[in-house]
Amino acid sequence: MDNEIVQFSALTVVLLLVLFYGGTFLISTRIGKKKENADDYMTAGNKIGFGISAASMTATWIWASSMYASATSGYTYGISGPIHYGLWGALMILFIYPFGKRIRKVAPRAHTLAEVMHARHGRSSQLMLAGSNIVGSVISLMSNFIAGGVLISMLSPFNFIQGVLAVAGGVLLYTLWSGFRASVLTDFVQVVAMLGAVAIIVPAIFFAAGFPAAFETGASNLTPQQSNFFSSEAFLGQGAPYIAAVLAYAIGNQTIAQRLFAVREDLIKPTFITATIGYGAMVIGVGMLGVLALYLGFEPSGGDMNNLIPEMAASYLPGVLLALFFIMIIGALSSTADSDLAALSSIMMADVYGQNVAGKDKADPKKMLLFGRATMIVATALAVAFASMQLNILDLLVFVGALWGALVFPVLASFYWNKVTNKAFTVSVLVALAIFIPVRFELIPINGVTGFLIELLAVIGIGVVLALMSFGFFGLRVAKIVGVVAMLVSAPFAFGFLRDYTTLSASLVAYSVSTIVCYLMSFRSKMEFDFDVIAIRTGDFDVVEAQTDTAEAGRDAQSLGGK
Repeated sequence: MDNEIVQFSALTVVLLLVLFYGGTFLISTRIGKKKENADDYMTAGNKIGFGISAASMTATWIWASSMYASATSGYTYGISGPIHYGLWGALMILFIYPFGKRIRKVAPRAHTLAEVMHARHGRSSQLMLAGSNIVGSVISLMSNFIAGGVLISMLSPFNFIQGVLAVAGGVLLYTLWSGFRASVLTDFVQVVAMLGAVAIIVPAIFFAAGFPAAFETGASNLTPQQSNFFSSEAFLGQGAPYIAAVLAYAIGNQTIAQRLFAVREDLIKPTFITATIGYGAMVIGVGMLGVLALYLGFEPSGGDMNNLIPEMAASYLPGVLLALFFIMIIGALSSTADSDLAALSSIMMADVYGQNVAGKDKADPKKMLLFGRATMIVATALAVAFASMQLNILDLLVFVGALWGALVFPVLASFYWNKVTNKAFTVSVLVALAIFIPVRFELIPINGVTGFLIELLAVIGIGVVLALMSFGFFGLRVAKIVGVVAMLVSAPFAFGFLRDYTTLSASLVAYSVSTIVCYLMSFRSKMEFDFDVIAIRTGDFDVVEAQTDTAEAGRDAQSLGGK
């Protein structure tokens, strides 16, 4: 590449960061309260309106890692890479809403999914789900801080660690003030800015790089699989594992659940449909920069895929548009990082302190707020420390999503099937993880009898994933048919083949094992759980504040897009 990479001065970067984070902090102070309410700090009164909730869901699902990973997929797998990343991710948002309606019906004023599991099963299931979310959110924070550090170090005189600290400090500054309310309100501003930036920046880079001639002259840089829109390598290496991973993210991730509990119940469907469209358009668009880089023969410095998008932007954009790009990425990573902080604080407030330390009836809302804010500070410090390792973002995303795959069936079954027991939930998840980890990291030989058994479980996993997707929209009968047909159709192609794709196989194994164990331990159960009990066992902690501050809560809901 002969293009000279543009860099900002230290003063310019500082001004851009102050403009962005200073603005978001001012917004958060406008909705702050002198006497904070613990429940509003976690879910904003369960009355957020359509505009804010749809924007917040979109912004949370679109993070810097999504953009970086989509471009990495385009660079690795060619023209179908971003489609496999963005399309399936978008559809997973869509698949959440029928389950979301059921979850809100049985737990209208809950704060976390783990809190609902406590009401449904007990402590072990709750802590298992809460623990997985703590791990997932810290990894998510870390990957966003990595993205910010890479961006700042590449476009300015500041180094990577200084960039990480700047982003971490900025996000913590405005989120600490008002918790979840600050997250969703700033998400609206951030997603509008991101949509506008993508619409300008992606075409600008394409034309600056010589589009469409670059796609003719650079075709020789692609392998036959990379140039094939229906590439099997792209589907098996990226698409299929991501379908499994993102479904798990959708069901197990507290950042999504938190927005589900916060939005007005009658607005769940339009919120998720709008977020589906917004996510798909933006992430696929940015991912095409990776495809362009592949055609151009562009190689990121040090072979680090995290450098791909920043270097493409710095090579082809003029200063003004590069500043817009800078704000776009900072906005993307901040919108998800603040969601992770809000999610972690809610878990510590509702699940750890509220349910297990003090007990729901004795929980002190003031102490809950203290726990929540302290959690944000500690989580930020941990994520900054881990960010220095600069791990591969795409690998992290797929790994965490697959890890959550072990939870999907037990969690969903717990909302629909009254026979699922706490023991069935706990054992099924632990057994699934015990098999997933050695398969994922190839700690056991995947050949011979072992390979056959793993592929058999993977085939069952294919049926489980497709059945779950069908169940939300079409019910149990259709789900069973889809699951069986999927297994029968995929089996002839899977055996002797899937063992070469350990990431995909491990993800599918996590689904199948947890489903099989949970079902076998539940179908003869004598339990007849009454789902109406969940609404009684979950709800507001700050009851006095909720009763005396009704008018103020109404004004807050209106400011967040409610009526």
